[in-house]
Amino acid sequence: MDVDFDDTARLGLRRYVRLVTEALGMTGESSYIEAGTPAQAYLAVDGWVEDFPDRDVALLWSDEDGWSAAVETRNGEDLFVVARMGGEPTPPPHAVAQWATAFLNDEREHRDEQFAVA
Repeated sequence: MDVDFDDTARLGLRRYVRLVTEALGMTGESSYIEAGTPAQAYLAVDGWVEDFPDRDVALLWSDEDGWSAAVETRNGEDLFVVARMGGEPTPPPHAVAQWATAFLNDEREHRDEQFAVA
């Protein structure tokens, strides 16, 4: 039997993103993971960013930078990062949910204190 060690990383990342999704109170398939180097994840979320009210929002994760919030571009190119969570790359799912919820609710006083804005 061949063992693919990449499956362990992929399954772990999938589980982590699922736990973040659940902590956000979301259901269904709204995420994509890439367990390569660097490992990355994309999580579509409901909401909008004040400066970009007509654009879709996503949470991005990488094993190098951790979590960030981004908006879709109009020309289909890379997402435009508007904020970074900061701290360790894999914080507990409830912490990610609190950060994302606060950011999407535009709690600027908390953003200035807790968030490293991109």
